[in-house]
Amino acid sequence: MPLKPVKYGYLRALDKQPNKTYTVKKRLVFLFVAVLAIFGTASAQRVGLKTNLVSDALLSPNLGIEVGLKPHWSLDVTGELNLWTIDGHKWKHWLVQPEARYWFCEYFAKHFIGIHAIGGRYNFGNIENSINFLGSDLSQLSHNRYQGWGIGGGIAYGYSFLLHRNWNLELEIGVGAIYTKYDEYQCRDCGKKVGSDDHLYLGPTKAAINLVYVF
Repeated sequence: MPLKPVKYGYLRALDKQPNKTYTVKKRLVFLFVAVLAIFGTASAQRVGLKTNLVSDALLSPNLGIEVGLKPHWSLDVTGELNLWTIDGHKWKHWLVQPEARYWFCEYFAKHFIGIHAIGGRYNFGNIENSINFLGSDLSQLSHNRYQGWGIGGGIAYGYSFLLHRNWNLELEIGVGAIYTKYDEYQCRDCGKKVGSDDHLYLGPTKAAINLVYVF
């Protein structure tokens, strides 16, 4: 018959029924082995921590983590943050970019393709440029300030070079679309709002030179 708690507690019940102790110990051993198996499987999945040197050079601290799921599949998630106005130039933003990757060899090695999403908020202004392509006139950032949010996705291709047992250098470029809704301000550093609008951006959605630590 199964063990039942008594008023002196479960351990006292075990003392009174020593013939059941072996069964309890066997269950505990089985549970311990199961836990070891789970952690052993998890430890076999390699993990990479990374930073995009391109974003770092643009004073936008970022951090990414990538987890190997299957021999040819991994999941990468990157976050980026910029909170500064430097010499009147605004490049404030935060973004999150998850990506599912298929590796032609095995994860963290050589060629891969990825499908990513992207979402975040921004406050851009006083950024001198003359870029105008695919319906996006980024030269307006030279004179006006734009504040809003965006969400979208794209596809990417990349290659990972093995530098050391635990270090990789990863190159990646991606293109896609981002839908954005924003408020426009009259000058590049003032707060006078002149209107609101939305826009569909088509073009590069990812450009990375990642330094990766794999463990």
